[in-house]
Amino acid sequence: MGNTQHHTMRRALRREVAGTIGLLADEGDFAAMRRYRTFTFDDHVTYLQEVEGLLKSLASQGRLTSIALFDPEEYEEFCADTGLAPDASASRARFAAELATAGPTVPYEGQALADLVPGLVDETVRQTTWEYATMLLAGIGACAECGVDIGRSAFARASELLMRVLETAGPGPRHLVCSVPCDGQTLLAALHAGHDHDGTARLDEAEALEFTTVLAVGIATRSAGGLVMRTSGESGDRVQGWRLEGERLRPLTAAEVFDAYCTDALSGDLIAPESGVDYSAAPDLGDDEPGSGHRH
Repeated sequence: MGNTQHHTMRRALRREVAGTIGLLADEGDFAAMRRYRTFTFDDHVTYLQEVEGLLKSLASQGRLTSIALFDPEEYEEFCADTGLAPDASASRARFAAELATAGPTVPYEGQALADLVPGLVDETVRQTTWEYATMLLAGIGACAECGVDIGRSAFARASELLMRVLETAGPGPRHLVCSVPCDGQTLLAALHAGHDHDGTARLDEAEALEFTTVLAVGIATRSAGGLVMRTSGESGDRVQGWRLEGERLRPLTAAEVFDAYCTDALSGDLIAPESGVDYSAAPDLGDDEPGSGHRH
C-alpha cells in the first residue's frame, strides 16, 4: 500500500516537471496551492521528500534538472495573463518552464534539498531586489529643472563611490553590504571583492551591478542609507562604514561602526563584539564637491 502511494505521488510529480521544478519551499505557499483539485499533495513534509526523491531519480537517469521557487500569487497572475486554467498540472508545468527562462534557478547536483533551498532563496531575493531597484530608478524620470535623467545620473555616481570605497582598502578579501530604506522596506545588496596581483579590484559583475543599483536608489531618493565594508587580513578582520547623505558617503567613526555591528537591529539589544575584529573609523573619500551627478 505504502509503495503504491509513493509511486502514484512520484508519477504525479513527473507531470509537473518541464526541465525545471517549481518548488513550494514555503509551507504557506504549499497551503495556497492546495485549493486546486489537481494539486494532489496534502502534506508539505511529504511533498518535499517526494520532490527530493524525484530529483535523485532524474539525476540517476542522467537528466539535468534545475529548481526555482514557485510563487502561488505569481502563478495566478501568469494564468490570468496567458488564459491558462490554473487548476491543471499542464499549467503548472508551463509556469515552471517560464521560471526557467525568467527567474533565478539552481541546478540540482545531488545535494540535499535542505542544503539547496537557502541558496535558492538568497538568489531569488537578490534578483527580486535588483529588479525592484531597477524599476525604481527607471521610474524616477528626468529632473524638471535641468532635464538630467535622475536614475542614470545616480547610477553613475554610485559606481564612482563604489570604486572610491574599494580603493581605500588594503589587500585582502572584502565583503560589502549596502542597505537603503525605501517605501517601508529595506533594500539590501552584498558584494564580495578580491584583488589581482597589481591591486586592481576583482568583482563579480552581477553582484557589482546589483550593489551599484541599490546604492543608486539611495542616491536618487535621497535616502538615509549606508555601506559597510569588512576586510579580511592575516591579523584579523577590519570593519568600516559610511553613511549615505545625498550624493556623498560620509565616514562613520569607530564608535558608530561598533554600535552598528554590535546592536541587534530588531530588539536594540547589545551583541557581544566578535573576537579578532577591529571596528575602525572609515577614511574620508575626499569628495565634498562631486564634479558630476545631480545636485538639485
